[in-house]
Amino acid sequence: MLTFRIVIASVFALAAAVPAAAQTYPTKIVRLIVPLAPGGNVDITARAIAPEIAQVLGQQMIVENRAGASGQIGAEFVAKSPPDGYTLLMASSSLMSNGPAVNPNLSYDILKDFVPVGRVSEVPLVIVVHPSLPVKTTKQFIALAKARPGELTMASSGVGTTSHLIAELFHISSGIKMLIVPYKGAGPAVTDLLGGHVQSRIDQITSSMQYIQSNRLRAIAVTTARRAKQLPDLPTIAESGIPGFDASTVTGVLAPAATPPDVVQRLNAALIKALANPALVERLFALGAEVRPSSSEELGKFIREDLAKWKKVVEKAGIKPE
Repeated sequence: MLTFRIVIASVFALAAAVPAAAQTYPTKIVRLIVPLAPGGNVDITARAIAPEIAQVLGQQMIVENRAGASGQIGAEFVAKSPPDGYTLLMASSSLMSNGPAVNPNLSYDILKDFVPVGRVSEVPLVIVVHPSLPVKTTKQFIALAKARPGELTMASSGVGTTSHLIAELFHISSGIKMLIVPYKGAGPAVTDLLGGHVQSRIDQITSSMQYIQSNRLRAIAVTTARRAKQLPDLPTIAESGIPGFDASTVTGVLAPAATPPDVVQRLNAALIKALANPALVERLFALGAEVRPSSSEELGKFIREDLAKWKKVVEKAGIKPE
């Protein structure tokens, strides 16, 4: 009987300690894992938000790069970390929806292995064409592609990348057929587009902005549902005859599955407060990113819907992982 009472007392003590622990979180350094190499937009975003979140939490947050296998190594590391809120993942669309849509055999399950903390930003992309191509609008571009099926070329940053998937979505939605030319990264793709070796590309605004401003490339539309703040006079694809078209690169923070809801809420509140800092908003805007804070539930809904959308595109386009 005494043993039974001790067990019952221990259970109640443990139950009481759980919310108390969540209330005192964090009591040590929080790690924000970037599953990509240093210097890219995801890494820069992580290093921009980490000190702001740390200030709100009252505890240091360090950024740690664990690159490899297109982000799988870092993602798997976080997925297998203790679900206590001290190891988080800085994720982008390539990890949250694009990658899982193209390759169902990844080392992590985006829907089962993580709990969303909150969205950070959205990066619009833009359709750019070489000035030699006689089009200035999306409707003209589509009309030319339909008149010359399979002849026009569009560069992508590689099979299964964001630029590739959005290009395929554009083709499916508009009913056109172009030759998508895969490159090993954005740099070579832009170089060949500038040289006129390919005729078009869907690119992040920041990558193409200097060439748009110098008239070396012509922008005809942005891919997001709303107009981009960096190119406010440029219409969206949706405004240009393809209703409902919406595609972008989204960044967000994820935690391992089973992280206590109280901790997730604390992190989400800190993230939202950090993203309200005007200096941080401007810094991310310089990367072409528009701050779009959200609740944990909103990011979760986005991931599920975005993953389902890209799975359909992958199936219709017949995309296979390399």
